[in-house]
This record gives sequence, structure tokens and C-alpha cells, in this order.
Amino acid sequence: MRKIAEVLRLDAAGMSARQIASSIGTGKSTVTEYLDRARAAGVGWPLEDGLDEEALEARLFPAAVAVTTARPVPDWSAIAKELKKKHHVTLRLLWLEWREANPEGWGYSQFCWHFKCWADTQDVVMRLTHKAGEKMFVDYAGDTMPVTDPDTGEVSDFEVFVAVLGCSGMLFSEATRSQDLASWTGSHIRAWESFGGVTTLTVPDNLRSGVTRPCYYDPEINRSYEELAQHYGTAILPARVRHPRDKAMAEAGVQSVERWALAPLRNRTFFSPADLNGAITERIAWLNEREFRGEKTSRKDLFCDLERPALRPLPASRYEFGAWKAVTVNIDYHVEYERRYYSVPYQLVRQRLDLRASAGCIEIFKGTRRVASHVREYGSRRYITDPAHMPASHRAHLEWTPSRLVQWAKGSSEAAGSFVEALLESRPHPEHAYRACLGLMSLARRYGDDRLGAACTRAISAKAISYTSVKSILAEGLDRLALPEATDVPAPPTHENLRGADYFSEEA
Repeated sequence: MRKIAEVLRLDAAGMSARQIASSIGTGKSTVTEYLDRARAAGVGWPLEDGLDEEALEARLFPAAVAVTTARPVPDWSAIAKELKKKHHVTLRLLWLEWREANPEGWGYSQFCWHFKCWADTQDVVMRLTHKAGEKMFVDYAGDTMPVTDPDTGEVSDFEVFVAVLGCSGMLFSEATRSQDLASWTGSHIRAWESFGGVTTLTVPDNLRSGVTRPCYYDPEINRSYEELAQHYGTAILPARVRHPRDKAMAEAGVQSVERWALAPLRNRTFFSPADLNGAITERIAWLNEREFRGEKTSRKDLFCDLERPALRPLPASRYEFGAWKAVTVNIDYHVEYERRYYSVPYQLVRQRLDLRASAGCIEIFKGTRRVASHVREYGSRRYITDPAHMPASHRAHLEWTPSRLVQWAKGSSEAAGSFVEALLESRPHPEHAYRACLGLMSLARRYGDDRLGAACTRAISAKAISYTSVKSILAEGLDRLALPEATDVPAPPTHENLRGADYFSEEA
């Protein structure tokens, strides 16, 4: 309360303004102002009856009359939409354009203050100012959805993937059996195909399937996930650990899906993933077309107006998922994947390589260079070998077949051909006789075709069908000797005590 009455009393007593100021503890200029206002209002000491301190102050300091001028108000919704567009539109640029059409409008600071006041009253999706086509946020909902097996009655919990576009808030959601890498990348692909394009950035949480090692400065992205991003022309930008504001859009999208899609389906029983995803798709379509609170626009409206034209086009071919595995080449120049063994060039024995396994192909890389590829084996074969990967000696051995071995032997001599045929037939598997046949080739080079043929003839006559028998015959020079003449077997004697075949017949 101002001490105006005391100032008037002391002035009437003949005190100077400086003395009055010192007495009441105020400034000299304040005392002078009080006295000037009192003279202007015709007020002096003593005060009029009924003129108390409040009435005196009201007479000397009348309330200011507010002067109102009707100023134009921008269309804040249109301003917010312009800020979301792909080009680098700023609030100052929009103010300059608006001020040019409305010279009597607010200055820049008032324009920004009023825009912030309006934005604070809007729904969270409307308050975010991500550029059109810039970011897609992805995450899994905290809630799962049950699917019942119609045959066994077993209930499985399915994970719910959620993708939301930063500018429009357009949602995509689907249920998958797990959060594994194949499900994670597959949901991304179906989200981009649902939106009809790809954003510049993809912002995931630090899910193990996508981010191998979280780090603020240099996060390590899973190789398959990074390969997916390269195929679709987007960049992975993981949110920081324990910084929910980095993925506020994903949190809001997940909350909307849980509240408006999953909660209404909680009492329904689904007997297949297709039924569950069909129901989720219907709820998401309704949610995308639902108007924001306090706004006559929806996610789908913003998507059609702003986001869709700014998305990057989908690639010509769909990404084929491939899992990566670090492998070491065994001494048999094969690497293992899911208990099957695939060959690589034998020069890479004991080296560390990278294997990529897709649905139909196995590829092996040394750094960035592909060194081998095979059709993926799902049958009973355990070893899948490319002859080009083998050493020359192994490849030569592999090229021999039973028919080729017989043909070679007959080219040496008929006796050698007959011996090789008998040798191959004497083994449970022809391959077991391959080494013996190769040994015969060595003997032919050492002793000549004629001696080998003679040795084979002697071995056949003695029924000694083996490599060692032929080698021994040649070493001892028995092939040079004439074969013993065959003697006729004498007929059995006839005697009354000898029983013939008729003795055992049924008629006997």
C-alpha cells in the first residue's frame, strides 16, 4: 500500500521532499510524483471526509483503460502441417509469409509464443514435428496375444510388432510367433509394403535381434538387419538406452495399439495367426482413420497429404532373409551349417570365413568377397562338395567310376578287364576297390600291359582276386610261367553201397 496520506500530511507540515522521503523510507522522486498527482487531482491535507487510503490511491492512480485491437490469428493446424513437410520449413519462414499477408499481426516472438500455447493443447501426435518421410519408429508391444491350436488346445503367446511413421503417426501392426531375427526383419518388410514406401531413417529400440551391441556413439547393428536396411535404402538409428524421448513416437504408437487394437480383442479366441492378424489389421485401419482429439484430421489424412509423397520407393525385388554365421574351414575344406557340410576352395583350410544362409542358398565370404555358394541342402546328404574346390589329386580320384576303370583295364588287356570286373564285384561297394584298381594302373606302368594281363589271368585261374595277388605274381615272375593244365575230374565210382540222388526222392 502506498503511503500517500502520510506524504500529504508531512508536506502540509512544511517538510521538504527529501525530508519526507527519508522519513517514510522511499525515494525522493516517488514523493514528488505523489505530490504532483495530488495537485492534479485537487487533493490536499487534511483529506476529505470518507477519503481513506484505498480511495485516495484510486483517485491518484486510476486503472488504465485496456485498449484492445483485433489482431489476426493464424491457422495453427496449417502451420503445424507446413512444419512437417519434407523441405526445410522453419517457423520463422512461416511467420514471414504470414506477416507479409498480415502486416498488423504479431511480431516473431509473440507468434512463436502463441504457436507453443496452441501446440501444448494438441494430441501428442500433433505436437511432434518430424519431417515427412524422415523416420519410422519400430518396437514390440508389451502385451502379447494368445493363439489356440484347434487340434491340441495348446495356447501360444504371439508378439505384437508396431511401426509408426514420425510425421503422420500412421500405424502398422502384426503378430509374430517370436521376436527372433527372421520375424523382426519380416515385420519391417511388411510395414514398408503396407505404407507403400520407405523412410530415410528407421529408429528401433535396442532389441537384441536388431542391435548386437548398444552404444551411444557407435552401436553395432546385426549384420542381417544392416543388410535389410541397405536393400531398402534406409539407415538404422537406434534409440539411446534409457532415453524414452528418443522413441516417444514409438511409445505413443504402442500405447495406441494396445489401447485401441489389442484391448478390444482381449475376449476373442483366435485359432490361427492369420485370424489374429486379420483382426489386428481391421482395428489398425479404424485407428488410422480416427480423428485426433480436438482436430478434424486423422493419421490417414496426414499420411495421404504429407507422408506418402515423401517416402522413398520400394526396391524392385523383395529382400530375402539371410542368417549370418562365422565359420572356420575344416581340414577337409568344408564348413558346417545346421549339421551339413559345404565345400570351399581347399586353399582356405583353417581360415575364418562368414557364411550367409538364405532359404535356398548357402554363400561363404572371405571379407567382402564371395568364395563359394551352394544350393541349400534339406535332404539326407551331409556333404555338399563342388569338385572345383578340391585339390587336383582329390579331383582326379573323384573322376574315376566303375565303368571308367573297367574301360581302362580292357584297354590294357582283356584279362585285366575281366580281373577288374571281378575285383569290383567282390567288394560290398565298388568304391572299396578303387584304390586296388589304381594300384593295378601303377603295376601296368611298371611291368607293362602284357605282363599285367598274364598276371591277371593267373590270378583269375587261382581265384585270387586281389591287388596283392597280382603284385606277388609279377614280383615272383610267375606270370612268365605256363599255367598248369586243367585235369578232368574222374566220375564217381558205382557200388551197391553208394546211394544215388534217387534215394532221397519222395517216391523212395
